[in-house]
Amino acid sequence: MKLFRLELKRVLKTRLNRILLGLALALSILMAYLPTTFCYSSYTDGDGNEATLTGRASIAYEKARQADASGIATPERVRQAVEAYQVCLAFYGVTESYDLPEHVYEREILPIAPLLHGVKEAFADPDTGMAPTIMEIDPARLDDYYSVCEARIASLMAMEQPDSPAAQRKAVEMYQKVEKPFETYPGISSTVLDYQNIMGFLVLLFCVVIAAPVFSADYQSGADDILRCTRHGRARLGAAKLLSALSVSAAAFGICAAVHLLAVNSLFGWESTKTSIQMVYSILTLADMDIGELQCLFAAAGLLSVLASVSFTLFLSSKCRSAAASLAAGLAFCIAPVVLTMTVPGALWLRSILPASGTGIQSSILYAITDFQFLSVGGLAVWTPYAMIAACVIEIPLFGFLAVRAYCGHTVN
Repeated sequence: MKLFRLELKRVLKTRLNRILLGLALALSILMAYLPTTFCYSSYTDGDGNEATLTGRASIAYEKARQADASGIATPERVRQAVEAYQVCLAFYGVTESYDLPEHVYEREILPIAPLLHGVKEAFADPDTGMAPTIMEIDPARLDDYYSVCEARIASLMAMEQPDSPAAQRKAVEMYQKVEKPFETYPGISSTVLDYQNIMGFLVLLFCVVIAAPVFSADYQSGADDILRCTRHGRARLGAAKLLSALSVSAAAFGICAAVHLLAVNSLFGWESTKTSIQMVYSILTLADMDIGELQCLFAAAGLLSVLASVSFTLFLSSKCRSAAASLAAGLAFCIAPVVLTMTVPGALWLRSILPASGTGIQSSILYAITDFQFLSVGGLAVWTPYAMIAACVIEIPLFGFLAVRAYCGHTVN
């Protein structure tokens, strides 16, 4: 325990590490605030003048306008919203809401917009996937709205995974277990979660920078030659170094994630976290959770990804003879999932098991949860978020053990 405290103190006393930890905390707040800057609303006031709102004022205005749409999205309420939409567009002789005269959308469509989410997707053509306009949908069919959604997930998976009947069956089973009808509470959008993902990736990079020199810096300076001659200079010291880096990384990510969620939900409204994720992402999303649960799950999965990445970086540090080499290798593996996503779209298995995949910019667990991808294992189909979380759980102790083992076996040329 004494060795652990000394190593923890050494990590925290390094000036660069303190700067990175402070910057991570500041970024967690900044990434919560930035989505509010994209919020914009315009309306006509009582005197007929056009007014514009931005930031939190825009959020508050839209939440007030959509207050009547909040709550459970029953088939009856969805049908009434579609009927109101069709009456409005027919009155103005247009087929899409963006063709409406100025301010008509804000006055008549905006209040019911949450209930219209996903309607076109649910009624998409099962063979081509082409979605109709809302004007083409028969409101009477909305009395069986959620049955239509369940039928649509089957046709969608037949298009997404044509060579995997197991994936098709698994997706249908998962969607049938999702609690319906869905709930919607205006406020949080998918952009908010995108910035949570960016925050997680940046903290991951900072933690890798902190962990990279833990072993290799002593090799480079020659201090390891002296430490290795002491009574506990091998396995116990290696374990202390490992645990200190993991503890700092876990605390840093945990604090940043908690601060971010407190800030973002305070800005956008805690009530909006009760919204079903199907009412923010695809209406066919397979996960049975609301936005608040998605935020917490993503934070927990992000923590596992950070710890797995730090464990892997420590393993690299135990094998490299210079801090620069271990840092370069660690950062390269952090961005590897992003590069693979852009250059090798078919490398799903590899992208899913890399330690940094959980918080990757384009390949994170957040996007895996809201996607429909499955990994084939013989005759089984594994949903990618399950595979990504399982990989991280295995990699944390595996690379931690390998790091300590490599440190104990290190020899000086």
